[in-house]
Amino acid sequence: MYLIVGLGNPGEQYLNNRHNVGFQCVSELARRHQLAFDGKRAQSRIAEGQINGVRVALARPQTFMNDSGKAVVGLANWYKIDIASELLVIYDDLDLPFGTLRLRLQGSAGGQRGMASIIQLLGTQQFGRLRFGIGRPPPGWEVIKYVLGNWHAPEREQLPALYDQAAAACEAVLRDGLVKAMNVVNGEPDKRKGKADEQPQP
Repeated sequence: MYLIVGLGNPGEQYLNNRHNVGFQCVSELARRHQLAFDGKRAQSRIAEGQINGVRVALARPQTFMNDSGKAVVGLANWYKIDIASELLVIYDDLDLPFGTLRLRLQGSAGGQRGMASIIQLLGTQQFGRLRFGIGRPPPGWEVIKYVLGNWHAPEREQLPALYDQAAAACEAVLRDGLVKAMNVVNGEPDKRKGKADEQPQP
């Protein structure tokens, strides 16, 4: 069993926030494989099935971002996964340019509070993650307002393709393993149109 968790905040008001890219990516992965989030477990919405011949559980925690660790620990215990080799967490990353995807085997939370909660409650940094770059807020913006803000128009136009790339990255992990997938995904050229140079105004 492989557990893929997309981080975000539950509720319609958060649906299109930058902070919710994890939800959107895991939802796109489920859509591509006709999996439905019709299960509830460990404070999460769950979609179970097979992708590339691998049994998977896709999860959207309903704990709110800062308590994501509670859901992930509960799910890891329920599915009895090996944390180091059978867990992938998808989340937004301020330190990567918008639309940049990076797979990693381990690492710190980098200031992302959902990841900090997961690392603290799991007691380890050694698990896979897919970082989705949202870029830094422009001058005059508070970080919290930026991550909880909706995408601006130049970004929104590119999101479907980026969610598709993120889902493909997850498929590569399931098909080839995380190390091989890293070599491909992390080495891909930047395909963003104009790199969303226009920024929202505070």
